[in-house]
Amino acid sequence: MLEKLKEAVYAANIDLVTKGIVIYTWGNVSGIDREKGVIVIKPSGIEYNCMSPEDMVVVDLKTGKKVEGKWNPSSDTPTHLELYRKYMNIGGIVHTHSTNAVAFAQAGLSILALGTTHADYFYGNIPCTRELRKDEVDDAYEINTGKVIIETIEQLKFDPMSIPGIVVKNHGPFTWGENPADAVYKAVVMEKIAEMNIKTLMLNPDARIAKYLLDKHYCRKHGENAYYGQK
Repeated sequence: MLEKLKEAVYAANIDLVTKGIVIYTWGNVSGIDREKGVIVIKPSGIEYNCMSPEDMVVVDLKTGKKVEGKWNPSSDTPTHLELYRKYMNIGGIVHTHSTNAVAFAQAGLSILALGTTHADYFYGNIPCTRELRKDEVDDAYEINTGKVIIETIEQLKFDPMSIPGIVVKNHGPFTWGENPADAVYKAVVMEKIAEMNIKTLMLNPDARIAKYLLDKHYCRKHGENAYYGQK
């Protein structure tokens, strides 16, 4: 079942390696079929060069139970499920341990909007969540990781499709998009933005972008008045 989605999720996982933002088993991609009420996700602990589309695991959206697959799904599956259940526009999710984005997570800092490269894809600062409490880690850690992402989005009152990513304190980045490939695109962009951010703040700790320039660059690519690219 879901052969096309398995192919898409497999290809997106391999793209993380191709783009150089994961090594070993340091990441996972999922995609969703909302009509069937299932997600497809990378298997847990399987290295990328050993995988094929048939290794992808199908999980029920409501119950979190494995529906199909010879492997256990990613240990981060409950986090993915929390986000899919909350935000109906999300069609793909990525989690990595990419170097520069993880640096912000470990520092407990948001990735600030400093320039137009950031503004082209993220309409404002990429936030960092609060630290998970000990009880949240001890009981249902991966579920609570999803919940703290949702808590941060709801507290800051931003559209998760206009800022399609977050860093979880002391953990790492999560991104999402319309489909698995789009979510990977956002993960690659976030990692590059984080690298630029670190270098910029080393040169000028007070660097920021004007709101009107942020607005211009985001809106020329997104929304009804977008004009970037070809029709």
